[in-house]
Amino acid sequence: MRAHYRAEGLVEADLATHPMDQFARWFKQAAQASVQGMVYEPNAMVVSTADAEGRPSSRTVLLKQYDEQGFVFYTNYDSRKARELSENPYVSLLFPWHPMARQVIVTGTARRTGRDETAAYFRTRPHGSQLGAWASAQSSVISSRDELDAAYEELSARYPEGEQVPVPPHWGGFRVVPQTVEFWQGRENRLHDRLRYVVEPDGSWRAERLSP
Repeated sequence: MRAHYRAEGLVEADLATHPMDQFARWFKQAAQASVQGMVYEPNAMVVSTADAEGRPSSRTVLLKQYDEQGFVFYTNYDSRKARELSENPYVSLLFPWHPMARQVIVTGTARRTGRDETAAYFRTRPHGSQLGAWASAQSSVISSRDELDAAYEELSARYPEGEQVPVPPHWGGFRVVPQTVEFWQGRENRLHDRLRYVVEPDGSWRAERLSP
């Protein structure tokens, strides 16, 4: 099982000065590919964490915002990933845009978003998703699907469509502040282009090429 990747490459002269500007370029192209049916959910990313003993875990999460400060996603603060981030803030993100033969790999540290920022985003979520944030005790063991559905139905009756749902105190965002951002472009003969930004002590960024 082997695919031949594109001949078009990635060169240092074409990189933006800041990695988040380069990410914005690639994300825009991935979003365009999504409209064309090539990439499914371009904002889907694999979030990898590790507990205090260094045991890793990974899951797919949706990116909800990005800017010069980093990448933001939202979760239940009682979930496994959130508990691990409270013990060990180091995190890795992977954007797997396989149909474009591209990946973006981020390493950095995660910190919680402020409650005002969390509330502002929560208000933009569909009504059902707001209820779901309350209904699910994420990562906990439950007896059956019926238990989850019953919790949702009870909340739906309490907060019908059109009524404001309060922001759960156990739910919120994480902002991943990058320390490295690698842009991976598949090339022929497995000689891929890997250009990585590394943050300097003064906050500036340098780019370096990695061997494939």
